[in-house]
Amino acid sequence: MYFDLHEMQFADVALDGERLAVAGSDRGLSWSALREQAGLWAQRARSLGAGPDVPIVLSGHKQAAFFTAMAACLMLGAPFVPVDSIYPEERRRRITDLVGAPLIYHAGTDAFETTTNAAKPLAEKGLAYVLFTSGSTGEPKGVQIGRESVRLLAQWMQASFRLGAAPVFMNQAPFSFDLSMFEVFGTLSQGGTCVLNSREQIPDGPAWLQHLARERISCWVSTPSFAHQQLLNKEFCTAGLPLLDTFLFCGEVLPHALCRRLKQRFPQARILNTYGPTEATVATTLIEVDQAVLDAHPVLPVGYAKPDCEIEIHDGEICIVGEHVMRGYLNQPELNQARMFRHPNGRRGLRTGDLGRLDDDGLLWCLGRRDDQVKLNGYRIELSEISLALQALDEVKNAICLALRRPDHTVVRLIGFVEMVRGTNVQGTNVRGTNVRGTNVRGANVQGTNARDTNAWGAGAWTPYPAASWKPALERRLPSYMLPSEVVTVDAFPMSVNHKIDGKALLEGYLQNPKQ
Repeated sequence: MYFDLHEMQFADVALDGERLAVAGSDRGLSWSALREQAGLWAQRARSLGAGPDVPIVLSGHKQAAFFTAMAACLMLGAPFVPVDSIYPEERRRRITDLVGAPLIYHAGTDAFETTTNAAKPLAEKGLAYVLFTSGSTGEPKGVQIGRESVRLLAQWMQASFRLGAAPVFMNQAPFSFDLSMFEVFGTLSQGGTCVLNSREQIPDGPAWLQHLARERISCWVSTPSFAHQQLLNKEFCTAGLPLLDTFLFCGEVLPHALCRRLKQRFPQARILNTYGPTEATVATTLIEVDQAVLDAHPVLPVGYAKPDCEIEIHDGEICIVGEHVMRGYLNQPELNQARMFRHPNGRRGLRTGDLGRLDDDGLLWCLGRRDDQVKLNGYRIELSEISLALQALDEVKNAICLALRRPDHTVVRLIGFVEMVRGTNVQGTNVRGTNVRGTNVRGANVQGTNARDTNAWGAGAWTPYPAASWKPALERRLPSYMLPSEVVTVDAFPMSVNHKIDGKALLEGYLQNPKQ
């Protein structure tokens, strides 16, 4: 059995009905049970006024019922709006108001909540989901993804990812994070299994990995940073996860060092690197990072464009063209005008805000964000370029360069942060340098994620990384004005709820560190 994304109905219902479809953090559902419960859920929603093009907010965290609700919304033709309950209540309510949803479904209690909003169809018809991302103004932006876009995502995964029949996906990204749509639509379209992992399960590393092994996961889906964290557990290897044959990464730069270590732990597993903004239905490019790619590219490319898609570079900016591009931001015509365009071939186009370059074969490198550019001592500097140079240092597992700013947003200096391969002994000297406290940077508005995983990280053991260990290598790649003032090692990077490096928390910890 599987879910037909053209008909938006379950198909081949007489086949493999007892095979596991969803392993929630609370319970499991076979394909027959998923089909039955999705049908009952749709009936309940209809009785409360739900219908085609009327959005429904889904709130919860890794319950089997959350997955059921997404499938049921597809059957109804009602766009689902996933809002993970790990996010603040105020943000969840604001999203409900912005999308005008008449219903909120709480997966944890299997209960519908009616709002004061009328059951009004959205202006944009035929949407599969609306996913809210953080806006630069602090107001969430609703990204409208059409049903045609999720069909293209599923077709691409089936044709190009080589995940085998009925893959078993490891899902840990919040459903509010579009990375999780790989697992949702991959499971539905391929008749696979989605193993949902809650924040409560993951910290118990050995027991959690044993759980994944029992569920027979074959495809690991996460940000690179989340996989980095698992390397601390010696059971994160082929012996512990014998059926894991594919790592699927998106959402961050994929470090060379991580790939090398994964190939040591999982010599038979393939590593897939993808790139794409939420506005382009999860991902747009793909490359398998094999040994030849690692040997040829010190900085890893993000891949080749998916079928029926074009990637162009306009003034250094990556632009994406295709029917997988969003239908626009919800109720934001000015932003749509600025970010979207109609290509001469008639298809939707997106200005991503990401910087990149294409080689003659169409291989893409992502070089950071336009808004990642800072000005220091008269020079315009791309922080991402420094981050990539730091990541290429020996024994560095992951790295990022951040700008320390004054309250007026002017840049004081550049700080490199590195996480070393476990066991590396960094002998440091006192490299305090500039008197940071005297520059009045406390309280500066440093860009970062809106929701931080503060429970998972503290200041930790900060160690100056001596200039002799990094400066000569960086001087070979960067002009002198781009060299950071200092490089600091940390035990582990702080992560946002989406398991991306939390730059704001890093800088806050840096300022609070007594060494500074």
